[in-house]
Amino acid sequence: MLPATLLAAPLLRCQIDQGGSTMVRDFSPVADPYQVAALDINGRFRFKAVVIGDAQHIEYIKLYVYSQTKRQPVLLHEAVYLAPVAGADPRSSALTGVNRVYSPQLERELEYGCAIVEAGL
Repeated sequence: MLPATLLAAPLLRCQIDQGGSTMVRDFSPVADPYQVAALDINGRFRFKAVVIGDAQHIEYIKLYVYSQTKRQPVLLHEAVYLAPVAGADPRSSALTGVNRVYSPQLERELEYGCAIVEAGL
C-alpha cells in the first residue's frame, strides 16, 4: 500500500463566473505548455490555465484571459505564480484571490479565482 502523500497529486481548481453562469474546472500539471487549450467562456472570453509540473510538484502556473473578437483572441490579463503549493485555506480563490477582467466590447466582465488542491478532494 502506498502512503497517502504519494497518491494526492496537486491540481489547480478554478471557479469562473461570466454572464450569470459559473463553472468550476480542474487543471492538472503538464510538461508542455503549448499543448494546453483555452476554454471558451460563453463565446465572449477564453480562459487558459497552464500548470507546469508533475504529480508531486507544480513548478509554475500561468493564467490567461482573452477577449474573444471576430478576428482573433486578444490578451487582456496574465498572471504568473511560481512554485505554488496547496494550503489549508478552503476558499476557491486561495491562490489567486478574486480577479475581475473586463472586455473592451460592451464592458463584459469575467471573474475568476483559483486554488491549489490535492486530486480527489
